[in-house]
Amino acid sequence: MKILVAEDEPRIAADIAAVLKASGMAVDIVDNGEAAWFAGDVENYDAAILDLGLPKLDGLTVLKRWRANGRRFPVLILTARGLWTERVEGINAGADDYLPKPFEMEELLARLRAILRRSSGQAAPVLKSGPL
Repeated sequence: MKILVAEDEPRIAADIAAVLKASGMAVDIVDNGEAAWFAGDVENYDAAILDLGLPKLDGLTVLKRWRANGRRFPVLILTARGLWTERVEGINAGADDYLPKPFEMEELLARLRAILRRSSGQAAPVLKSGPL
């Protein structure tokens, strides 16, 4: 599994990367929205962990651009913002889950595994069967 971590707080990014690597995942870290948008647009990630409060380009804009460009990997949003309306906006923009800061690493890992499980079960929208 290859995961993109877009987080501008170095300590949080390092802690997330350590937990993911200990779980056998490959991790790329970026610290601003422009780098996140570029990486997510050109690399093949299994999922992304995306902070909404990124410099240069906010996380919500990054997410909307990924989805507009057809990038469908699962996205777990992290943010210090706690309003329910912001959570709804992020999910409506294409996020698969939302985790407010502060959080426990065990919960982040559990939520990431859940969105990865759900995305691996995606199938073509048409069910095909043999001749009738």
